[in-house]
Amino acid sequence: MARAKRIVKELDDVRKDTEASITLDLVSEDDLSQLKGSFKGPPDTPYAGGRFVVDIKIPVSIIELIAKRILKDAWTPILTLKSSLISLQSLFQSPEPNDPQDAEVAKHYISDKAGFENTAKYWTQIYANDKESKTPNDAELYGIDQTTVNNFENMGFPREKIIEVLRRLGLKKVESGEPRTENKVIEELLK
Repeated sequence: MARAKRIVKELDDVRKDTEASITLDLVSEDDLSQLKGSFKGPPDTPYAGGRFVVDIKIPVSIIELIAKRILKDAWTPILTLKSSLISLQSLFQSPEPNDPQDAEVAKHYISDKAGFENTAKYWTQIYANDKESKTPNDAELYGIDQTTVNNFENMGFPREKIIEVLRRLGLKKVESGEPRTENKVIEELLK
């Protein structure tokens, strides 16, 4: 009974707080053990504009297991589902590459922060896209000059292949006065 009261109270607390950009809902009205939480990606990060959804399964010993993985030794029974979602959101704001949840992602962040941010932005726009968000511009996501892409499209090459070749060659822009570079791109596009 105390478990059910706590869950209902937490649902009400989240619904009343319109400033936190966090949602918490039951998956089914007759099952208090399965919820969906969500939060917006923080502004001024590669996650901005995204809405991140978290499946929450509450064990019999409520809350204890929810935040342990995220907060490790900092967990206390005072923490709530809402504070756990805010903690997840804050990891997007201030990543901890020296104490990562995913070693490969941390390695990418440390070795190529700009590449990490481009990947995070791309995945956010693809997988955490609110319905009203625009379709991502693939050239923009990779930092590739749109005019360069348009120039090669005007030559009859498909957009996806142009972007793939430019990325592979490490090119962001090809000036019209660079015939050697332009020819190298065309050679690769013709393969």
